[in-house]
Amino acid sequence: MNGLDTRTAVLMLAGAGATYIAFVHPAVGTALLVGIAVVTILHLLVK
Repeated sequence: MNGLDTRTAVLMLAGAGATYIAFVHPAVGTALLVGIAVVTILHLLVK
């Protein structure tokens, strides 16, 4: 099947929404960046 996977589409939509909110409200963008960094570090440590 050569279509776009549903998970990929949802992730792209969530990323686009987060990017738009971060562009309009920079403080929210900073909070999102910190949250993503913490989750990534915890994911790497748990692995």
